[in-house]
Amino acid sequence: RSHSRKTGWLFYLTTRVIMQEQSKFIKYHVPCHECGSKDAVSVNADGSAKCFSCDKFYSNYEGNVTPMTNYIKQPTPKPNVNAHGGIFAKLTDRNISKETAEKYGVKVVYDANGQLAQHLYPFYINHEQCATKIRYVRDKRFSFDGTIQDSGLFGQNLFKEGGKYLTIVEGECDAMATYELLGSKWAVVSIKRGAASAVKDIKESLEYVESFDNVVICFDKDKAGTEASQKVASIIKPGKAKIVTLPNGYKDPNDMLNKGKHQDFTRAWWDAQVYTPSGIIRVSEKQHDFLNRERKQSVPYPWEGLNKKLLGLRAGELVTLTGGTGLGKSSITRELEHWLINQTDDNVGIIALEEDWKRTVDGILSIEASDKLFIDSVRDDYGDAKLTSMFDKVFSNDRVFIHAHFGANDIDAIFAKLRYLIVGCDCKWVVVDHLHMLVSSMLDGDERKAIDSIMHRLRSMVEETGAGIILVSHLRRIEGNKGHENGISVSLSHLRGSNSIAQLSDSVIALERNQQSDDDLESRTTKLRILKSRYTGDVGMACSLVYDKETGRLSEYEDLEMLNSKEEDIIPF
Repeated sequence: RSHSRKTGWLFYLTTRVIMQEQSKFIKYHVPCHECGSKDAVSVNADGSAKCFSCDKFYSNYEGNVTPMTNYIKQPTPKPNVNAHGGIFAKLTDRNISKETAEKYGVKVVYDANGQLAQHLYPFYINHEQCATKIRYVRDKRFSFDGTIQDSGLFGQNLFKEGGKYLTIVEGECDAMATYELLGSKWAVVSIKRGAASAVKDIKESLEYVESFDNVVICFDKDKAGTEASQKVASIIKPGKAKIVTLPNGYKDPNDMLNKGKHQDFTRAWWDAQVYTPSGIIRVSEKQHDFLNRERKQSVPYPWEGLNKKLLGLRAGELVTLTGGTGLGKSSITRELEHWLINQTDDNVGIIALEEDWKRTVDGILSIEASDKLFIDSVRDDYGDAKLTSMFDKVFSNDRVFIHAHFGANDIDAIFAKLRYLIVGCDCKWVVVDHLHMLVSSMLDGDERKAIDSIMHRLRSMVEETGAGIILVSHLRRIEGNKGHENGISVSLSHLRGSNSIAQLSDSVIALERNQQSDDDLESRTTKLRILKSRYTGDVGMACSLVYDKETGRLSEYEDLEMLNSKEEDIIPF
């Protein structure tokens, strides 16, 4: 053993001397015999060489003589996702070519007898490897180095978003097999954790998945795979997802690759049917479901007058909050956001297009503190410790998600983020402030058509996902001597731009306030009028809210005489 150590050190020192005296690269970008890289080796004038991919040193490159150890030891990354080494080679047990394995970054490890022992599957976060999934060939076990939490789907790092076709399969070898079966042309990825976790995996990469024009789902042909296919298709935008039905006798794409059934698979892939949930029923068979249906769960509003008219706020409904400029829509929206966070265990999403996320957070914490924390001098009086305590109380439970980009974006991008909030972040309630900023992101110039399109998309989103959406909308200007800032009564005809706002909303709540009144109390009092209530049918004046100048809070004012006084005639359309 001592002799072996001395020999090793002598070889190392000799090599270093030779390299220092004679090292001069005369060839570049030649293949590595060790790791399989096509162009990572540079050759010295004395015939020695180094691979800059696997870090192997060749004493005689042309003679393919390679020492058993690296001549320079590299630092180990943390977590050490590459600890198992491995080389690129054909996956002989799965009939997957070396080229495809190398495309997906999959390496293999051989045992002492030269038998294939392991597959090494890499996973990435933003193109940085975060984990290695090890498949033990002999007993088909799996283990992980690193973590796949927050990583993309297997293969996601290889294909840019926004392509024409994306195929999703159930395993890493199926992904590589499908890629080969389709002629190495289309994007193919795999879920990370098996059929039982398919929906969770897709939700974590939903924006990426839905960026493709067509999403083809090709899971294993068994009960678990079939059920998972339906569940995954149901969370993808309607009309986008297609499900492959494999021919009888084949359990998965890799099975078809092994048996050389390229044409059969391609035919099944092109014949994949658009997922359409069953929607036609025989009513006579549904008596039990009718009698035992799920009850609609209502969340009370913060103000009793609204509860009497609307019987609370329900998921699966689109509620439009409207009023003139400066009448307190933002104040009421903040109260509702804080109320939902504080009174429910549900996730809450906020898309506020006229402010950045810090102003949104300031507004919600101002309700928590009953103080105007959005004013710097007021916030400074609290100090970091108290602000941190309030912030943690409201936001540390991972239930609040805010769209972080100020100003109008592309309308499709906004709706993709809205869907992500609901489906990917499991937000049961989403506040969208406001409709006409969405309109401004559309380029056709026709406001009515733009509003019609947006309202139909919002209505479809509510019906499809079951989320509750609170939409803020503006009113059109009124001709005459009095405008909404003078407290005139609001009707549905005052909604700005299109009748679809009223038609497609479940409830419409209008704000009325004479902000120009000489009476201080009247100028601070906002009346809430119900213009539409699909659930209860009860419309009319609901309550009045008084704004406290010191705290910034709204309190319900229950003087019925004030509610009914100074009613203006509703201006006709």
